[in-house]
Amino acid sequence: MPSFVLPKYRHIPLWVVLVPAIALRGLAMLGYRPALFFWADSFSYLRAAADPVPGTFRPLGYSLFLAALSPGHSLALVTFAQHALGLGLAVAAYALLRRRGLPGWGAAAMVTPLLYDEFLILLEHLIMADTLFTVLVTGGIMVLLGRVTPVTAACGGTLLALAALTRTVGLVVLVLAAGHLLLRRAGWRPLAALALAATIPLAGYASWMAATSGTFGLTRADGLFLWSRTMTFADCAKIRPEPRLAPLCPDVPVAGRPAPPYWLWQPSSPLRELRGDVNERAGRFARAAIAAQPGDYLAAVGSDLRGLWRWERTTARSAAMKKTNPYWFPFEEQPLGDRAAAESYEGGPAATRIAEPFAGWLRAYQRVGYLPFPLLVTSLAGTLAAAVIRRMPDALLPGLAAAALILAPPFTNGFDVRYVVPAIPLACLAAGLVLAGRSSPAGPLRLGDGGPALHPARLDRRRHRLRQ
Repeated sequence: MPSFVLPKYRHIPLWVVLVPAIALRGLAMLGYRPALFFWADSFSYLRAAADPVPGTFRPLGYSLFLAALSPGHSLALVTFAQHALGLGLAVAAYALLRRRGLPGWGAAAMVTPLLYDEFLILLEHLIMADTLFTVLVTGGIMVLLGRVTPVTAACGGTLLALAALTRTVGLVVLVLAAGHLLLRRAGWRPLAALALAATIPLAGYASWMAATSGTFGLTRADGLFLWSRTMTFADCAKIRPEPRLAPLCPDVPVAGRPAPPYWLWQPSSPLRELRGDVNERAGRFARAAIAAQPGDYLAAVGSDLRGLWRWERTTARSAAMKKTNPYWFPFEEQPLGDRAAAESYEGGPAATRIAEPFAGWLRAYQRVGYLPFPLLVTSLAGTLAAAVIRRMPDALLPGLAAAALILAPPFTNGFDVRYVVPAIPLACLAAGLVLAGRSSPAGPLRLGDGGPALHPARLDRRRHRLRQ
């Protein structure tokens, strides 16, 4: 018997938490067929999957994922794959924590939020990029928590680059990963391997963007998003923008302005009246607004971050919101925003069909089945403090990555609960590593490993008991 194989009962805690989590995802598959859709975003991903050309607002990573699954002509296949990715991520995190020395019940407890948070289950069932991004960014971090070699560093860099091609905030995590290798003094070879492996897909995509649009980058909307962020406080009497930027000044008084997304997507936005390189002009206006009103900018960010202290995960449960809130499993079937795109991918009818009682059981669960953001934030802060005090860079990396995913959006385009949820796996992983207390693994990561290597004499006695 190989030395790393241990009795099956060592993983009973994992099965205890895994089986009901599979059942919850089964309820989603049975209750909401074939998938759920998020406003217009889901349909833009589907259109890009059919005609993959770098777009303005988001990179193509998720659309290429959809394109890879498109021969199946099944949106249910997409949601099944996303549910499987979510479960697989939890199992991988459990395996890593066991390898670091946490007992089975401890490792299972650390991955429980990954398995049971209703919002993670909802995102897995949406035609949206969040689940793929969460798996890629957490997987890239996990690879770098093992023995750092040029090969593992290259794997981590590739995964994090793919995460950035799914959601551009992944670039922040990539920079943190490079800093982690420097902090661990991993040497120039792993650092070079990380940089090269990340640069190839990123530069390749940016070159593709340049060939199709003339812009070398991952999107053509960084300035637009930052401009929308400033719209909640920008006062042109203080900014005094140059005449070329003056049309970007809103007519609405500051006190009555809506949230940042309004300024990007609504027909009445000043953007609709502009021509030429709107992204460049919007970026210049935003930077001028921040330079002229730094205190107001920070106040706007702080106001958004207050949402992290709300115990309720989503907005009010009024009758109207139950019908239209995309962050709840819906009570009623909704018309498709782009029937042609959805039915082309599905190869037939694609509207979400709600089947009771499965959908009702899941809606009842979503009332209580989530990790409240105040607990997430306070536990993450404690984890980061412990990682610094105990000098545990391996715990610090996922903790800082989680903090970056939470904090970056309010600074660049505004707060949304959907942007916070991908930080949950990283925060749980960081907390588990702090509790494990080991700074580096004893060997390669294998699910069969139950912790530190056993003394040969103890291993021989265990083998003898197993033979009996």
